[in-house]
Amino acid sequence: MPTFVTGATGFIGRHLMDLLLRREGRIHALVREGSQQRLDELRKSWGPGGERVIPVVGDLTAPRLGVSDEQLGELQGADVFHVAALYDMAADAESLGRANLDGTTHALELARAIEARIFHHVSSIAVAGSYPGIFREDMFEEAEGLEDPYFRSKHESEGLVRNGYERPYRIYRPGVVVGHSQTGEMDKIDGPYYLFKTIQKLRNALPPWLPLIGIEGGPAHIVPVDFVARAIDHIAHAEGLDGKTFHLVDPDHVTMGQSLNAFARAAHAPEFALRLEANVSNAIPKGLRNAVADLPPVRKIVDQTLEDMGIPSRVLTAANLPRLDCRETTAALEGSGIEVPRLADYAPRLWDYWERNMDPDLFRERSLGAAVSGKRVLVTGASAGIGRAVALAVGAAGATVLLVARSPEKLADVKLEVEKAGGSAFIHTADLSDLESCASLVEEVIAQHGGVDVLVNNAGRSIRRSVNLSFERFHDFERTMQLNYFGALKLILGFLPAMQKSRGGQIINISSMGVQTHPPRFAAYVASKAALDAFSRCAAPEFLDEGIAFTTVCMPLVRTEMIAPTKIYQRFPTISADEAAQLITDAMIDRPKRVSTKMGAWSQMIYAIAPKATDVIAGMAWKLLPDSSAAKGEKSKPGEEEPSTEAVAFAHLLPGTHW
Repeated sequence: MPTFVTGATGFIGRHLMDLLLRREGRIHALVREGSQQRLDELRKSWGPGGERVIPVVGDLTAPRLGVSDEQLGELQGADVFHVAALYDMAADAESLGRANLDGTTHALELARAIEARIFHHVSSIAVAGSYPGIFREDMFEEAEGLEDPYFRSKHESEGLVRNGYERPYRIYRPGVVVGHSQTGEMDKIDGPYYLFKTIQKLRNALPPWLPLIGIEGGPAHIVPVDFVARAIDHIAHAEGLDGKTFHLVDPDHVTMGQSLNAFARAAHAPEFALRLEANVSNAIPKGLRNAVADLPPVRKIVDQTLEDMGIPSRVLTAANLPRLDCRETTAALEGSGIEVPRLADYAPRLWDYWERNMDPDLFRERSLGAAVSGKRVLVTGASAGIGRAVALAVGAAGATVLLVARSPEKLADVKLEVEKAGGSAFIHTADLSDLESCASLVEEVIAQHGGVDVLVNNAGRSIRRSVNLSFERFHDFERTMQLNYFGALKLILGFLPAMQKSRGGQIINISSMGVQTHPPRFAAYVASKAALDAFSRCAAPEFLDEGIAFTTVCMPLVRTEMIAPTKIYQRFPTISADEAAQLITDAMIDRPKRVSTKMGAWSQMIYAIAPKATDVIAGMAWKLLPDSSAAKGEKSKPGEEEPSTEAVAFAHLLPGTHW
């Protein structure tokens, strides 16, 4: 008996084809004219059995799928597997209608024409919509909440089979299909994969042992594609199951929260230790909830948050699916050895495949050249250290580098290095602690270059001195504010108007991890950096719609000339100037709101939960790491500032902090 399959080259289809080919008989596979090469490649991968696959050129949108009369004759009495559909929560209503409704209509026309033995329709659990209870396999009309175009298209296309097809049929409703449980192979970002990027960001920002708060949600209904294919193949060839519907889901009903934790463990990311029930919001009247959700500001905030997370807004519709009964499926599979594997067992394979093959960042242009080539990048403090390293990097990437510092001699050396690497650089000397000098710099740059595209406020002054030693040194606070805040602010205000005219630009402020950790002895320095951070956070929303981004880089301890006077830092963990420059150039590529280390992010989290605990930690540093002789206004003696073993261990336990 011949078999006819639509969607044979699709994700579910090609795994089902592999199983069908282990049985006897010819298999006719519908293929668009432009996709024959893809089918040919799959036929080779199926081995000797692939020779039994006969291409049938046609189209879902054509009557009787566009199959010729001659080939219809060869298909008389065949089993029809209608697998082809658009399984995409982000697709538009028109595309879903063409693929799912028109496709099913035309597949049924073909089935009638060839008097198919059985019509096997691959539907979806989406037909249940948001039914508020247990949705059985024999239920259909009872579905609720079908406003979403995808849910509606799957419900209506299944209805065509149930209510308008006179011959034997079987309906399969797969759950949320993910990759192969053994190889992790997947073909597109969909379902839980939309959350993988957020999990990855949490892993990169926070230590894996940090507990998080999340949502429990309803059953996730996640099933691997190999289970779906095996279940369909087995049920399709069993006797006495015509007219039945099968929920291909996990009978253990793993929740959304449990699923996210399985993927978090696979990614070595923090887990959601406290998970709130999704119906917590039910305490608020539904009408009020809907009214608030429909407010334009609320919608914009939600949309922007989802965009930042890479999640299409409509995917939230599937975040609280109904509980699905699967007794018919369990009975049909009894004794076959076919069952849904534990998600915790194969989640690592799904994650590994996604991160190696599907992570959107793998396909996004992330080169520094693409970000800055042809742009004007102004770097303050460019004569040495971090500023010099940034200037060399962006110059080599094709940017026009505007070098700013007080020493023209040192800037000349950096300019020469940039040009030797094939870049273009211009020198602009200024004392950024002098506001008149800042104003002159802005005028000079605008006159010569028309403005800047990227402003890197890197120049800064650091003072490590306890408040006890600062009672008579008010000028310490004035000096740090003058350079770190007022100087940087003067440049920002000077260059913003030109950025507004060009409808784009980026302001990168080099802040300190100290703004997150609040270490003792850095009150003057951290306060000045915090002021610039606060200004940027307040100003950023005003320029959001004009394409101007504000980025704060919370820099950990960097081995530069700035920290050289503090001898104990010679024994502390630090990063190099080149590593610091990498953080800044990556910010030019990604334009994030903030760049932070895990330790910095963890410190902020702890301060939000238990602020006094951070005082205890900082108090230990206060006792272990004394003021330097220079801070006391004294000359240091050999070996006097050598840190204790406990102090070094403490610094390594909390790396990057300016103790």
